[in-house]
Amino acid sequence: MRLGKLLAGIALAASFALPASAEQVTLKFGHVGAPGSLFAVSAEEFAKRVNAQMAGKVKIEVYGSSQLGKDQELLQKLKLGTVDFSLPSSVMSSVVDEFGVFDMPYLVKDRAHMNMIENEIFWSKLAPMAEAKGYKVIAVWENGFRHITNNSRPINVPGDLDGIKLRTPKGKWRVKMFQAYGANPTPMAFSEVFVALQTGVMDGQENPFAQIASAKFQEVQKYLSLTGHVYTPAYVLVGKKKWDSLPKDVSAELEKIAKESQAFVYETAAAMENDLLAKLKAGGMQVNEADKAAFVKASAPIYQEFGADVKGGKDLVDKALSLAN
Repeated sequence: MRLGKLLAGIALAASFALPASAEQVTLKFGHVGAPGSLFAVSAEEFAKRVNAQMAGKVKIEVYGSSQLGKDQELLQKLKLGTVDFSLPSSVMSSVVDEFGVFDMPYLVKDRAHMNMIENEIFWSKLAPMAEAKGYKVIAVWENGFRHITNNSRPINVPGDLDGIKLRTPKGKWRVKMFQAYGANPTPMAFSEVFVALQTGVMDGQENPFAQIASAKFQEVQKYLSLTGHVYTPAYVLVGKKKWDSLPKDVSAELEKIAKESQAFVYETAAAMENDLLAKLKAGGMQVNEADKAAFVKASAPIYQEFGADVKGGKDLVDKALSLAN
């Protein structure tokens, strides 16, 4: 009897002595993408891989559609540690001005070029700048090539944007770009865009097909102009303070899985492009090919301004462009 009690006591003491790393950690992944968007599919695939490969150590819960906050709120919550992962895209240029290099029109030619930029520029130059602001990028995924939708007219050349009220993400370089094209751009949270388009507060917006289709913008937009004006990466972002508090083996494995997921994201994004364009046409949108050469010509001032205003901006642009050769 005494021996049984003694053994029970030892077992109880041992249970309290287990290291914290042996307990399963639940981490929250918040993003602004609607169900079926590339953001949603990417985050859910990452969570599935982590939950399978790190079962018993880590469980990731995904919350899309701005459930945990809009982009700016998610950035703040990462710092507070109340959200563990987010997937910002263009908004990162509001945190680190140099991220605005990805707002330069027609900078990124294709995903192979983006991979070169990531390997040669992103990890050595841009990622440390985010870390200095209290964030850590653990992988680069995709938002995609952006196109313009609106209810006024087809956009063939920059002059067709004259006076159009156009929603953009938060980030001054996207705003400056569309001002240079003659539009009237206004930054707005993604979750507010559908109603703004529906009510006429905004005439149009610009996004990749995956965001346009998943947010059902085809229901409130008449024209889709294939400008492909900007390619936007998406960043698997964590708060540095919370990240550094995780056991090293846990953070290393999470980062490894996030980076390995990039191939899935790129493959899914490429497949979505053709399928979603057909879906948007079937939804009643009038589609036209824009004169990209005219847009490239009109983009010279924004390149000049970025090079002049952002320290090292010209070198960033020149290096990125040289990697396409």
